[in-house]
Amino acid sequence: MKLVRLLANLGYGSRKQVASMFREGLVTDASGEVLYADDKVEHADVRFEGEPLDPPAGILVMLNKPAGYTCSRKDVGRLVYELLPPRYGIRNPVLSTVGRLDRETSGLLLFTDDGPLLHRIISPKSSVAKVYEATLADDLRGDEAATFAAGTLMLDGETDPLEPAALEVLGPRHIRLSLTEGRYHQVRRMFAAIGNHVETLERVALGGLTLEGLASGEWRQLTAEDTARIFAKP
Repeated sequence: MKLVRLLANLGYGSRKQVASMFREGLVTDASGEVLYADDKVEHADVRFEGEPLDPPAGILVMLNKPAGYTCSRKDVGRLVYELLPPRYGIRNPVLSTVGRLDRETSGLLLFTDDGPLLHRIISPKSSVAKVYEATLADDLRGDEAATFAAGTLMLDGETDPLEPAALEVLGPRHIRLSLTEGRYHQVRRMFAAIGNHVETLERVALGGLTLEGLASGEWRQLTAEDTARIFAKP
């Protein structure tokens, strides 16, 4: 792939803008030698303003999403893409969220430009556990764990019962819930179905992958080992 196209696909600018960057000497090799648009250089050996290029297509990024951000590119208000480098929003292929968290839900959110990986993560066949912590408006009664584990709970407006989910009580109004489905506003609707209300909700793990101290609003690129942890069975 030509270097101009490579940098444009990575979001460093339009092809016209990237061509201008070459003329300005902003693109070099690892030794600092200025590169020209028609040079043939390995991706790993290219530097932009002295820094290695972003990874090629096939990246996976984890964000600790704050509450108040929407998983969208075009919605009004604050958008999750604003928390990533601007060039990540114009990569080609595009970087998409792996599933969604609603505006007021915080926590672990993934982005990828790898379509097959995205579908593998969200596919029901993969049974990747989504783990949430929530605070509730009312004290737990004591029968919630059995109700969620039974696999018979019906959500309002749906005709198929939920798959069994594992509830861990952390306090009178504080829980951890692990489920393998991803229905619309599922955790909030589950508690609404039993007469309670979720006040705060955070996704803390996806399979074996956790936030590992990643602060709210921070992100990092994931490694192959990180990706494998998503699918690791307990």
